[in-house]
Amino acid sequence: MRRTLWIASPVLALALAAICLFKPSPSPAGAGKSDPAGIPPSRSPFAQLPIARVVLFSSGVGYFQREGEVDGNTRIDLSFPVQDINDLLKSMVLRDLNGGQISAVSYDSHDPIDKTLQSFAVNLTNNPGYGQILNQARGEKVEVVLQQGNVNQPGTLNGAIIGIERQKQQAGKDGALEIEMLNLWCGDGMRSVRLTNVQRVHFLNPVMDSEFKRALNVLVMSHDAQKKSVSLSFTGDGKRQVRVGYVVQNPIWKTSYRLVLGKDNKPFLQGWAVVENPSDEDWNNVRMALVSGRPISFQMNLYQPLYVPRPLVEPELFASLRPQTYGGGMGMMGAMAGAPPANAPAPSSPMNDSSIAVPGFGLAKPGKTELKMELRKGLNDADALQVNEFGLPGVASAATARDLGDYFEYNMDNPVNLPRQKSALLPIVNKDIEGTKVSIYNESTHNKFPLFGLKFKNTTGLHLMQGPITVFEGNSYAGDARILDLQPKEERLISYAIDLGTEVEPVAKSEPERLIAVKINKGILLATHKLRQKKTYNVKNRSEHDRTLIVEHPFRPDFKLVSQEKPAEKTREVYRFELSVPAGKMARQEVMEEQDLVRQVILTNADDQNLRIFLSSQVSSDQVKDALKKATELRNRMADTQREMAQVKTQLQAITEDQTRLRANLKEMPQTAPAYKRYLEKFDKQETEIERLQEQTKKLQQAEQQERKEYEGYLSGLNVE
Repeated sequence: MRRTLWIASPVLALALAAICLFKPSPSPAGAGKSDPAGIPPSRSPFAQLPIARVVLFSSGVGYFQREGEVDGNTRIDLSFPVQDINDLLKSMVLRDLNGGQISAVSYDSHDPIDKTLQSFAVNLTNNPGYGQILNQARGEKVEVVLQQGNVNQPGTLNGAIIGIERQKQQAGKDGALEIEMLNLWCGDGMRSVRLTNVQRVHFLNPVMDSEFKRALNVLVMSHDAQKKSVSLSFTGDGKRQVRVGYVVQNPIWKTSYRLVLGKDNKPFLQGWAVVENPSDEDWNNVRMALVSGRPISFQMNLYQPLYVPRPLVEPELFASLRPQTYGGGMGMMGAMAGAPPANAPAPSSPMNDSSIAVPGFGLAKPGKTELKMELRKGLNDADALQVNEFGLPGVASAATARDLGDYFEYNMDNPVNLPRQKSALLPIVNKDIEGTKVSIYNESTHNKFPLFGLKFKNTTGLHLMQGPITVFEGNSYAGDARILDLQPKEERLISYAIDLGTEVEPVAKSEPERLIAVKINKGILLATHKLRQKKTYNVKNRSEHDRTLIVEHPFRPDFKLVSQEKPAEKTREVYRFELSVPAGKMARQEVMEEQDLVRQVILTNADDQNLRIFLSSQVSSDQVKDALKKATELRNRMADTQREMAQVKTQLQAITEDQTRLRANLKEMPQTAPAYKRYLEKFDKQETEIERLQEQTKKLQQAEQQERKEYEGYLSGLNVE
């Protein structure tokens, strides 16, 4: 059997953008006539090409496949929601089997309706009148049917339209009426008839007639601005099967579970898939598959026409020559510069053909007439599906599950019927599972009581998608839970109610910090302290039943667990400790954690008290102590120099202040006074002392700088553990 595969290019595939809804559109040549390609339109696209297969993903997209039969050369008119067009351009694939071909695809433009109407020979924009329409067709040959006002007036005129003329004619004694006259060039000459006497005008030019009808079709489609019309033309001999597949946005399918805890404590899990049909078309007897996976999907605007701006190149024009006049020379020669050549537009690069991979169709390139199809695993046609019965009364699973590696697929065993704008629950899981009833305590969830829960293992062999779980104990409602995605054989906890029969009291205690290590690195002392914290969970079982309690203790990356009893499980957020608590008894769970805190002490800024602590600590090594002692000696020597320099500066300040007093006295006292001579001698001695103190200060400053350099140099290279 020969098969032809045709993939819509980004230009032609635009026409395929509306397969969610099918409706026939009128033929441009009139009812019952073929289009310009000679292909008659289908009369019932819903019945001829309905949705036959639906694959829903948990990533917000769905794969839809339409299947039907065509006979000979057939055109099928479709209608798409505008929001689906870009997705369809990315993914749509057409197949005409048994030797057929895709001959033509046409589609509504994305341009505004006014721009589209202006492209036709007769512009119907702004609701033109009878005379305005005929005036646009000047020169066209028409057949005009007139009212029979008198026996001398012909009933039909054939001629070419000259135009519309407005004339004023007398209406009563004092009034005038403006009427429109249709001027025609007929075989016997020019004729003028009142437009009000014209009953019908028919364009004799078939091209003009077709243009007018096409403009009317555009107006019809514009009534629903959210839909775009697409026409698919199939050519071939005899009856053939055709398929159309595409991926568009669709609500994610969701899951909802029921968990029954029987008296034998053997949990039973029932799962339902929630699917929705948001389209305007019923799904009748469709083959449905549900895939739990999230393939990367995005949108790209392929429907919007793109216009590349081009440079405007003007032709070189030369003015007519006229008599020239020339001036006298000035002793300099001027150079005449020629005009730069115009830049030619760069040629555009050709578009490369690309392969397209589509679920259910494999990989193909445009232009191939024969192709060996390799159906993608998990998305092939399910012509025969095994029914998976669980042997339980009531609801049985209606799906067969298959592992697709990183994905998991539920194939509905029976065709699905889902009316437009409706949702449905489809059973996908119906199995016993392994599980143990537990109580789960987490201080951040509830400080006093744990939660009833179930520790269960996914023994269904299926991938369980996230969703809500309604829990029943026997025939009674017990509570609601929620589960995240669960792989086969993976264990998980769920909680659904508060356990009021069990009480937990958490008691936290921190021990004083202990110095455990001291080292020096480039003048910075690093002191490591050990912080130990203990939390005790005191549990009281007040009920009449034994309890298995799971204590969730917060996991802190900066703390190390040092408890003798190891946790049963560790997650990214908590440690889980499991303990048994008999009825009416108490139990205790202790959790011990340690943390190392490293504090930095900059030795140049440390006081003597801190240094004495490290010098006297048994944790500090002899090398550290010797280094601290030498550093202390160097700093003390520098400190002594600084104190001596401060004393000298104090003396210098005192003498300077006393000289101020002496200057004031000498200024007020006569030079012949005995005290004047005594003040002058004292002033002279102070000047000598000032010079001595200034010299001493200078020497002390130099000494202090040298000692500081030696101290800081020693610390910068000091690395001791």
